[in-house]
Amino acid sequence: MNLPNKITLTRIFMIPVFVLFFYLDVVPYNYAIAAAVFVIAACTDFIDGYLARSRNLVTNLGKFLDPIADKVLVSTAFIVMLTRPAAFDGVGAWCMIAVGVCVAAIMARELIVSGFRIIAADKKVVLAADKLGKFKTTFQDVSVVVLLAGMQVYAVADAAKYAVYPLAAGLALLGIAAVLTVASGVNYIVRNRAVLRDGTKETK
Repeated sequence: MNLPNKITLTRIFMIPVFVLFFYLDVVPYNYAIAAAVFVIAACTDFIDGYLARSRNLVTNLGKFLDPIADKVLVSTAFIVMLTRPAAFDGVGAWCMIAVGVCVAAIMARELIVSGFRIIAADKKVVLAADKLGKFKTTFQDVSVVVLLAGMQVYAVADAAKYAVYPLAAGLALLGIAAVLTVASGVNYIVRNRAVLRDGTKETK
């Protein structure tokens, strides 16, 4: 196993560490620690991709593991945050509905695109990622970190009233991430729609 793939596996192994600190309320500033773990894990996505391309170490295992690691990391972060609705009380009850809708849209897009890639792989078609997809990933990651920061502020009793600001910012970023995620998914499928035609062997 080469270095980029080991880094990708490290990202996967960091997911349960993130979840552990997220729920470990007995540890001071557990949300901040969880956010730090998430940031480090998210940064490995850039590192393993850069090393794989620059050193010509792209492998089928890496192509399989990398997108899975990204999706599981982000999906896990969004899902566990939905289990702590009390942290969003300062913003309003409506925000949990908004978060739920955004997370559902993001996960639906990822499942649909994953299925689309399976069809493409069966036809031996390589589909390149687009810039819109990279933008949505960035907004997803940033929204997670900002929301965790807001949850940490809320967890500090004397600073709860200030939590509304980072939480509102995180919700706004999540909304943008959801829109970009859906748009990138539609663009991805439309741009490569030839894959869905029977008998198609390649696409550009």
